[in-house]
Amino acid sequence: MKPKTAIIIGAGPAGLTAAYELLKRTDIHPIVLEMSTYMGGISRTVDYKGNRMDIGGHRFFSKSDRVMNWWLQHIPVGTEAQGNVRLTYQQQTRELAVPKTNGNILSEQHRVMLVRPRKSRIYFLRQFFDYPIKLSADTLGKLGITRTVKIGFSYMRSVLFPIKKVENLEQFFINRFGRQLYKTFFQSYTEKVWGVPCDKISAAWGEQRIKGLSIRKTISHFLAQRVKSKNGHFSQKGTETSLIEQFLYPKFGPGQMWEEVARKVRAMGGEIITEFQVKELGVEDGKITSASGIAADGSSRTFEGDYFFSTMPIQELVSALKTEVPKDARYISDNLQYRDFITVGLLLDELKVREDNERTKKLISDNWIYIQEPDVLAGRLQIFNNWSPHMVADLNKVWLGVEYFCYENDDLWRKPDEEMTRFAVEELAKIDILEPQYVRDATVVRMPKTYPAYFGVYERFEELRRYLDTFENLFLVGRNGMHKYNNQDHSMLTAMTAVDNILAGQIDKTNIWAVNTEEEYHEQKGTAAATTAGK
Repeated sequence: MKPKTAIIIGAGPAGLTAAYELLKRTDIHPIVLEMSTYMGGISRTVDYKGNRMDIGGHRFFSKSDRVMNWWLQHIPVGTEAQGNVRLTYQQQTRELAVPKTNGNILSEQHRVMLVRPRKSRIYFLRQFFDYPIKLSADTLGKLGITRTVKIGFSYMRSVLFPIKKVENLEQFFINRFGRQLYKTFFQSYTEKVWGVPCDKISAAWGEQRIKGLSIRKTISHFLAQRVKSKNGHFSQKGTETSLIEQFLYPKFGPGQMWEEVARKVRAMGGEIITEFQVKELGVEDGKITSASGIAADGSSRTFEGDYFFSTMPIQELVSALKTEVPKDARYISDNLQYRDFITVGLLLDELKVREDNERTKKLISDNWIYIQEPDVLAGRLQIFNNWSPHMVADLNKVWLGVEYFCYENDDLWRKPDEEMTRFAVEELAKIDILEPQYVRDATVVRMPKTYPAYFGVYERFEELRRYLDTFENLFLVGRNGMHKYNNQDHSMLTAMTAVDNILAGQIDKTNIWAVNTEEEYHEQKGTAAATTAGK
């Protein structure tokens, strides 16, 4: 019999996970079609003169043992000695070849995970507050007695008289934290991310992203910290993601993981074709039959397959279908919204902000900082030195990522790189993060359709989902593939679950859509395909 083929659109975490799982567990031949030249999608690592950027920040932590073991299978936890070995920019360029060719990939001493301490804070009132918020003397002192009393009474009111019918994100936050705490620490940042008021965003976003976080859980975690575990990164499995104390991180950023997986996919016989843009999906008898598009040289090419995995934005997927799409489904697809993402990389001599009570020039220890200040557009600040010291070429420099959320038709998105850089520097100077004269170099990275939006026609998304699920051999996986704000591990699990279903002969896709809607991601829940999980 002719071997079956799976066409996988997109070489992000979901697409590459699907390709690897098919090669390891089935006789199905995967062909990955990637429109860019790099691996990992938003989980890529950008290299700028030896300074490496993590687009959005990717902690390698999951409540799923399946995902944790999968990551460590490809890049194991390294020793302190391995973590200390540095590469020059020239060595990195030589060894870190993007796997669109069969070039060298990092030698074993550099193919390691580092165990990194997690620290993130909120920057508000030109001061730092712990995130998640701790009801400590330091926090209360910075807030002041009047604001603290208001927060306390507001929270008690939300406990005693919760909003019974929670329909939007603002109501979700108020029920969970009280109105005053919501307005103090959540409203400004959230509205920067989405560009609309919180009362216009579906409560589904809160249920998915911070479903387990509350003041009660934060206090419980604070008390539990007094009991130390010896199980390392696996000991945090029962911890809410926002509360973890450490995480794993590839030595050279998240892209290192996906470059390694792509190398293995090719070595095992899979195909990865870069700079190929899918334009049309052939349909026959209720199944997808082919994917056609434009190659790097401008030529057209068609790939036929038995199974199709899509991580492309649903809007583009529906437009590509060569069949009569129901009017309502097309309307919903055409009007789905996305938020786009800009990262301004700034290389500087030092920061103006210091650790509390510290008079030296030591770098602050945050991985990232949420900027709650309403008088700037910057939403978050990454300090790449603290993700991994190998993310910066010169350890005497500070390597920052200033993050902005916008739409592709915004003035912000259209700013030339030089103007965007100047804008970011002026904003950070305005809120006392840095002094402009210490900036030595900069770069700008734009990522379209980074955040699938939970407003507008999203309330009708289930109608579109039901239509797309009628294509028996089409599997929507990953963040944009499902229009679902998945983390990296959730995206991987959707791909793993899709392969489980193929092996089990399961047509129903409910378990794929259920990933990241339950605390344990349905791990070992006894579904029809669960018996193959982890093989």
